Amino acid sequence: MIILAIDTSGPVCGVAVWADGRIRYEAAAINKLTHSESLMPMLDEALTRAGVDKKDVTHLAVTVGPGSFTGVRIGVTAVKALSHALNIPCIAVSALEATAEALQLTDKIVCPIQDARVMQVYGAAFQGGKRLLDDCVMKLDEFIAAISPLEGDFLFTGDGVITYQAKIESALGDRAHFAPAHCAYLRPAAVACVAAAHAQEAVDYLTLQPMYLRAPQAERERAKKEAQHG
Repeated sequence: MIILAIDTSGPVCGVAVWADGRIRYEAAAINKLTHSESLMPMLDEALTRAGVDKKDVTHLAVTVGPGSFTGVRIGVTAVKALSHALNIPCIAVSALEATAEALQLTDKIVCPIQDARVMQVYGAAFQGGKRLLDDCVMKLDEFIAAISPLEGDFLFTGDGVITYQAKIESALGDRAHFAPAHCAYLRPAAVACVAAAHAQEAVDYLTLQPMYLRAPQAERERAKKEAQHG
């Protein structure tokens, strides 16, 4: 099994090639280019450097959310097109699960959080590779209230830490810990590894869909205006 994995759900544009239990190639672009500019050249380079021909790829994997609406759409659309062209199945991966994957060996409760703007976070909780809290979107204080009853210390990771670290420390004190910089973002290799573990859940390109935990901003603003004038 050879998996070509893609992540465009957050600030990082990443690709990885997984082949029979090991990572053959990984690249993550943390730059000012848009993901639509970075992705296709990165995919071509990934296959070249991994020594893998497109026809040998057996599965595609992509983070389907939660995350940036535009970013998620870019990744999902690219994988749908590749899946159709190559006639191979797709594996949908939770961006939060993949973010936590690199830290699964700790005994702490891993809490991946992404900045969802408007004082909200996308969040989840895992321990020892087991999910303790489903992917959700809520205000930071609500998220902290949801995880506080869990026994143990917390290890936070993800881009939401940049925005909310001080507030998390204030709320949880010594129970709050934070991933080091090299583990504090979603690794594309983790997307590939999660996909490999869920390979039996692969679907065709028509079935693959983004996972949005809330409506896009334009829809929310339209609904708000309709409610005001209703």
